[in-house]
Parts: sequence; C-alpha cells; structure tokens
Amino acid sequence: MKNKKIIIIGAGFSGLSIAYELTKLNYDVSIFDESKEIGGLAGSFDVGQYSLEKFYHHWFTSDIAIMELIKELNLENNIKFNNSKTGLYFANNFYKLSKPTDLLNFKPLNIIDRFRFGIMVLRARSIKDWKQLENKTAKEWLCELGGKQVYKIIWEPLLKGKFGVYAEKISAVWFWNKLKLRGGSRNNKGEEKLAYFKGGFSILTNEIKKQIEDKGGKFYLSEKVIKVDKSSKEWSVITNKKTYIASDIILTTAPNLASQILGDVVSKSYKNSLNKIKFLGNICLVLELTQSLSDTYWLNVNDPSFPFVGIIEHTNFESPENYGGRHIVYLSKYLTHEDKLFLMNSDEVLNFALPHILKMFPKFNLQWIKKHYLWKEKWAQPVVTKNYSKIIPSEKGPLKGLYLCTMAQVYPEDRGTNYSIRNGKKFVKTYFDKG
Repeated sequence: MKNKKIIIIGAGFSGLSIAYELTKLNYDVSIFDESKEIGGLAGSFDVGQYSLEKFYHHWFTSDIAIMELIKELNLENNIKFNNSKTGLYFANNFYKLSKPTDLLNFKPLNIIDRFRFGIMVLRARSIKDWKQLENKTAKEWLCELGGKQVYKIIWEPLLKGKFGVYAEKISAVWFWNKLKLRGGSRNNKGEEKLAYFKGGFSILTNEIKKQIEDKGGKFYLSEKVIKVDKSSKEWSVITNKKTYIASDIILTTAPNLASQILGDVVSKSYKNSLNKIKFLGNICLVLELTQSLSDTYWLNVNDPSFPFVGIIEHTNFESPENYGGRHIVYLSKYLTHEDKLFLMNSDEVLNFALPHILKMFPKFNLQWIKKHYLWKEKWAQPVVTKNYSKIIPSEKGPLKGLYLCTMAQVYPEDRGTNYSIRNGKKFVKTYFDKG
C-alpha cells in the first residue's frame, strides 16, 4: 500500500472513477458521501425486479469512456442499444422529431424555416473548434444560424425550460455540444441510437464499489463532511460522526459546496473563485402508470405554460416488463433550490403537475397512477455562460494535497456519467500515477 492516504468527498461517478483508478495503483482510499447510496445524480431506487435511476439516464453511442469501463468490468452483456423516439409538444400538438425527414412535417415552421432549421443543425455539427463560440450566447449564435423564428419556436422554449432566468446568458458552446452529441449518436439513416444498462445503473455502480473494496478502498455512506482542516503535513476531515486524517483530499462536489466545506482553510479570493459558477437544482417527479402516455421516449415541451422542461417515458426505451408491467414516466424541472416548487413534497408536486398532464393528455386517468416518487438535487446543473473556460477552477487547489474534480469542470461537454468516468481517469493519471 502506498503511503498516501486519500479521502474522496462525493460518491458520484467522478468519485467512483477516481477511487477505482487509485485503488488499482494501491493507494489507501476512503470515499465519503452524505447519501446512503452511491451514484450521485445516477443514484437508484427499486421498481419491480430492476432498479431505476432517480433522474433519467442513458448513454450516447459516442460515450466511449463508460463503454471502456464496462468492458473492463466484463459487463458488456448488460449494454442495450435501442432506437429512441423523440418528439416536441407545441401549440397543443405533438410532433415527431426522431429522424431528419420528420422535419418536413413540422408545420409550426414555414417551409423556408424548416429548411433553415435542418441546415443550421448540420452547420452546427460541422464546427470543430468550440473556442470560436466562447464569446457568444446560445441565443446570438442560434439566431445567426437559423433565424429568429426558428429560435423563437424551437430553441428559446427549451433554453428557458432548462435554465430559466439564465436562458439568455447560456454559452453557444453549451448548445453546440448538445447538437454535436445528439448528431454523433445517429446512424446512417438519421435514426438516433441510445444505450442503457440492463437492470439499471446501480448494477454498474455496485460492481465499481466492489472492485474498490476488494482492493482495500473504504466507503463511508450516510456520513456528511462538515468541514476540513489543514496542518503542516496532513488534512483533517470532520464529518457528522468523527474526524479522519488524510494526506490528500479530493472534492468531487459542486465547487460552491466545496467552498463551504473548505471554510477558512483557503483564502477568501479562492472561495470567491469557486462560487463564480452558478448552479441550478432539479426535481424529478417519477410516475408508475398502468398505461402509457404516448409512444415517445423523449418529449421536449415547447409550451411556456407547461412547468416541466420535458416528459421522458422511460418504458418507451426500456421494456415495461422489467418494472412489473408498469409504465415509467419522468417529469423534470430545473430550478433554484429556493424555488417554492423545489420545497414541495411529492404529493404537492403531483397535485401541481396533474392539471398540466391532463391538458396535454386528455385521456389520462388518475387511476393510472399506482405510485409516484419525487427526487431532488440542489447541485444538478452548472450554468455555462460566455467565456466559461475562464472561470473553471483548477483541479489542483492552492494548498498541498487539495484537489477538485467536479461536473463543473466538464467542458466543453456538459456533465454526464461518461465524462465523469473520463475525467476521473485522466485526473488520476495526471496527479497520482507516477509509474
């Protein structure tokens, strides 16, 4: 065992990836998380015979890092690739947008704007150097590419649904990456293929945890890190239960939360730099239904009166048979954790959502609902603004043995399990793999 004792704060995919790589190098590793389970935003709960992610998840065919890890763990047989059915709800109508040819029937845009829409997506995907977009907002760039009408009908509702008051500040780089990512997951017929892990992501995270523990790593779950302290040679990590000593600490939490944990150990200017990146929270209302709402997996809602950014019917992607025959639907909303909706309980959010669901799906019946769940996360989405690269904190902190590896540092891509695995592996290679 190497003489470095390393504490990782956060057991999401970044923390798991780092711990997995460090234990392969025989470091003494401990992972702390205030949750009772691992996985972070990809944490799970039980529905039927399988577990299910609290917040909807899938992978793209271009997600190489996660596929390589799954192969390394000999779990390739759990990967399933399916065609995805995507759509858009606008002006009380549903439109399919799974294939390029579906655009021909998208009547909210006139024929010229439909052509502009198709061309702009191709032009966006052809851009290789994202740095040329850093000084533009998504609104500016999308209006340049496709015109104001395409922006107003297609993109503006999605940006506002995702980022709320920050919508007009979002970087063109963030949006470019979304278009590039989805385009890269289409086959030669223009059909989008997505991947899912058979049995749920928890099978994967539990296997990673087992590998870490088999190599001596230790997990401390339901144990919240309150603060840290630093002597000349070591770090003290104070939790709600006791104090632990380490030579190095790695924070995989949001930088804002890292700032709180670091307290007075670091300078005020460094803490201010961590707080420059704004975050939005997320709530996911998950419904177990006896019947399906539609045949669409991913439904973007371009209606400002509908309070959720999208409706994701998971069982139009993964079979209902795996969930006791139930149809699983996610309703997702990004918001600040001070928002009144974020503060509601599961029954209150359901009652809030029902009139909107009934308006969109008139045949929907309350008797279809067998169970409902509400999951919340305060630190779900970094707000990626213009020139974001200039405010990303360094992975190496200002004090010896202090490191950060967080979703806010995934750039120009957006946060996701694949990039957490990729960045975690790269992080260990950079700072700890001396051989």
